[in-house]
Amino acid sequence: GFPFYLAVGNIWRGSALAEQGQAAEGIAQIRQGLAVARATGAKAYETGYLSLLAEACEKVRQVEEGLTVLAEALDIVRQTGEHYVEARLHRVKGQLLLQLGTPSSASEAEACFHKAIDVARQQSAKSSELQAAVSLARLWQQQGKKDEARQMLTEIYSWFTEGFDTADLKEAKTLLAELA
Repeated sequence: GFPFYLAVGNIWRGSALAEQGQAAEGIAQIRQGLAVARATGAKAYETGYLSLLAEACEKVRQVEEGLTVLAEALDIVRQTGEHYVEARLHRVKGQLLLQLGTPSSASEAEACFHKAIDVARQQSAKSSELQAAVSLARLWQQQGKKDEARQMLTEIYSWFTEGFDTADLKEAKTLLAELA
């Protein structure tokens, strides 16, 4: 009797499957959930659900599909003003662009990471800022800009005073050690 909530459950289940290495099945589940949610007429949190789909696409290197999903999500952000996942959308777009492996896509990815950091800072969303900074630092590390990467990541990492057992802060700490 609650089709929207069933749809949302399917979306989150699909995201969990993708995180556990079953990305193809997860993508199908997310798509099914999105279709049902849209059929109810609900629009709330649509950008968040689309970001989960794009992240699942990233895991299986479906770059074009992921970029199409992100273009739709960013268009919704512009239309509705629903900015709560905007930083994530730009970060995931950068990650997908890196999978293309061209110099121009790396440059565009870097711009996406900077945009994600800027949006996160405007929203005082430190976790989103950290995630985007880790993505940018990894890119800079590959480009031989280790000092710049370490300086930027240290600045953001040092803001945190707790939660050091979370995946994001563990990843940042590991990357900082690699950059040292």
